[in-house]
Amino acid sequence: MSMQEMSLSHPRLGVLVQRARGNRPSPVGVVYPCEAGSLTAALEAAAHGFIHPILIGPRTLIQKVADEAGLDLSQVEITDAADPISSARRAVAMAGAGEISGIMKGSLHTDELLGAVVGRDSPLRTGRRMSHVFWFDCPAYHKPLMLTDAVINISPSLTEKADIIRNAVDLAYRLSITDPKVAILAPVETVNPALPATIDAAALCKMADRGQISGAVVDGPLGFDNAVSVSAAATKGIVSHVAGEPDILMVPDLNSGNSLYKSFVYLGGAACAGLVLGTKVPIILTSRSDSMQARVASCALAALAMHGPSGPRH
Repeated sequence: MSMQEMSLSHPRLGVLVQRARGNRPSPVGVVYPCEAGSLTAALEAAAHGFIHPILIGPRTLIQKVADEAGLDLSQVEITDAADPISSARRAVAMAGAGEISGIMKGSLHTDELLGAVVGRDSPLRTGRRMSHVFWFDCPAYHKPLMLTDAVINISPSLTEKADIIRNAVDLAYRLSITDPKVAILAPVETVNPALPATIDAAALCKMADRGQISGAVVDGPLGFDNAVSVSAAATKGIVSHVAGEPDILMVPDLNSGNSLYKSFVYLGGAACAGLVLGTKVPIILTSRSDSMQARVASCALAALAMHGPSGPRH
């Protein structure tokens, strides 16, 4: 399915793509694109006007992959680097120097890339915990929906969860969603000392009340049903400004988040895009199992993250 066909079947993705095309493409370092899928995705995103790719990796190998896949690199800049680790470090250095505005994962392992990003001497480190945000066009939901964190943080602490929310809220503002509604998911909607996720959810809501998390309407704990359904919330007597209307779902851990993400895509027919946030530049962290459309859509999301209006100062 082409991006145009997917935009027709997922109209909110179509809006995202059109908005991304309205920006001048920013330089993005594509790290170690040494297999056909990652290289094709970078060139496809460039053809749509989302990014200006700079390929970082072994020049001879990249050219060999391009030749075998029938891809033209005559107009594409290549920065030579010997192996995955040196490619990742080179990309981080270029981003720190302002030579690129974003980083896109190629065919290296995720930990090889992120290890360079968060290394002790990395210029991309911030005071914020790094986290991943998925953006979805779910046919069964009435507006775009973000999910965090289903990729990076395995069992985040309360402090880390606060940063995960802040990162997602910042992205929402970049997408022109002001005062986004955040549902903090848990197995039940009541605070139960035997369920730590519910204790964290209550604490995060109080942090939002006290301005420690700003620029969003935060509620939880909420079960998934009463988070996304007004009628389910009403049945349980839940009074909430978020129930049935969240822009962002925050999961308690990676296990639940990863399962929910895959459920949206494989059973719910959702189109998705994703970014790593909390660093000085956005990171397009694609997987070998991602469709070409998801990879290119992630580049569109990155373009908006790089150019959109900034959010609240947390």
